[in-house]
Amino acid sequence: MTSPRSDGITVGMGEGHAEPDKAALDRLRARLQSYMLKKGLRSTAQRRLIVDTFFGGPSHRTIEELLGEVRAQDRGIGYATVYRTLKLLAESGVASERRFGDGLSRYELADDDSAHHDHLICVACGKIVEFEEPRIETLQDEVASRHGFEITSHKHEMYGRCPECLAQGRS
Repeated sequence: MTSPRSDGITVGMGEGHAEPDKAALDRLRARLQSYMLKKGLRSTAQRRLIVDTFFGGPSHRTIEELLGEVRAQDRGIGYATVYRTLKLLAESGVASERRFGDGLSRYELADDDSAHHDHLICVACGKIVEFEEPRIETLQDEVASRHGFEITSHKHEMYGRCPECLAQGRS
């Protein structure tokens, strides 16, 4: 869920900067289906359950979190199956793998047509806040231009303590 603030920053609380719309989900499903067809991969019931659960849930999930969710529906799904399915989603461009310095890989939907976003990561509790800030985007374009660079991709992550952890004195 997101909420615009008066300073123009859009904030999302871990579950994602915006709920993907049906068109975006359809695009991602078509991309995955095309990739699987090209690679000769089958669409198994377990793989479909994992993909559907991933598409329907919050951003920044670890393999273990997704495994817990799918095992609630099918106890027979193993860690390796979830791992391989998330790798497939990343290879096909449907998901992005993120590492925020805590040793865990997290996954979020990756749609080229969706707005780019950056991350604030609480080092005390692990909360991840997505935000969009046009001034940062403009500034990095200006810096790249000044140095003769063409930006092809970037990621912006800021680490610190969230308001709740600051209030409770957690470090």
